[in-house]
Amino acid sequence: MKDQLAKILAEAKAEIGAASAAEDLEALRVKYLGRKGVLRNIMAKLSKLSPEERPAAGQLANRVKQDIASLVGERLKSLSIAPEDREVFDATLPGRMRPYGTLHPITHVTREVKRIFHQLGFEWVEGPEVEDGWHNFDALNIPPNHPARSETDNFYITDDLIIRSQTSSVQIRVMEKQKPPIRIIAPGRVYRPDTVDATHHYFFHQVELLMVDRGLTFVDLKNIITLFIRGLFGPEVKVRMRPSYFPFTEPSAETDISCVFCGGSGCRVCKDTGWLEMGGSGMVDPNVFEAVGIDPEVYTGLAFGFGIDRFAMLKYGIDDIRLLTENDVRFLKQF
Repeated sequence: MKDQLAKILAEAKAEIGAASAAEDLEALRVKYLGRKGVLRNIMAKLSKLSPEERPAAGQLANRVKQDIASLVGERLKSLSIAPEDREVFDATLPGRMRPYGTLHPITHVTREVKRIFHQLGFEWVEGPEVEDGWHNFDALNIPPNHPARSETDNFYITDDLIIRSQTSSVQIRVMEKQKPPIRIIAPGRVYRPDTVDATHHYFFHQVELLMVDRGLTFVDLKNIITLFIRGLFGPEVKVRMRPSYFPFTEPSAETDISCVFCGGSGCRVCKDTGWLEMGGSGMVDPNVFEAVGIDPEVYTGLAFGFGIDRFAMLKYGIDDIRLLTENDVRFLKQF
């Protein structure tokens, strides 16, 4: 039986290889594997073999059956591809360049911010985007009755869990674990239920800075901000600071820069004022230090928070913040 099966396999291989149409292959499949096919007749003779010969013969018959089925399938695949559609490799042709992806403008600016502050000796840290009330509010000198804690200004998960509204919570986590001197920046996403338009979104990217040491003053704060802004937009940009109020800093200031489009002469972007508002800054409030166990009589601190999305819009001339999150490839390919 072994010789008989080998002969059947050889004949099947030759006939299948010579088949030129799918109909011919189907006829050969029926001839060898069908209910009345050649192999069916061979399998019927297994019962006549001795018990010692039967297992080996059965295994060989099944193997031949599988080989023939594979030959039919492979030949059918080759016949289904028209000769003119078959890919021919020509080693003399130049290679096909695959398109390269590009970094998102937010990623570009975030990396630039990290680079500048790394040169200034600051460490980059991250924190959770889901925060508790202590880290997002209480430790930052924002009491329970403060308007900044209202449900209309935050995304609450539970009464004490929130999707963070600022990366200042990272500053608290660092000060809880690390004693001064501290020099960190905390970039990341923050969330506020704003109505989405050309300049507002319900989530955006922020970078906050914290520096804690002995003898720091407001002069150090302005110098660091000026070095950062000029590193990002160029040495000709001017910085000014206006008195303001924030619960976690005292004194506090709003930071403006001279318009990067008109150089301060006045244009549509700066509403003819010559200045663009960047964000809040100030000296760390003593109540914040007491909340994290740092002695405000020994140490002083400075902090600020700026929007990375706003930096990207100014740096690349983007007039609608929604373009940064729509994932339109036509827009993103420009960067």
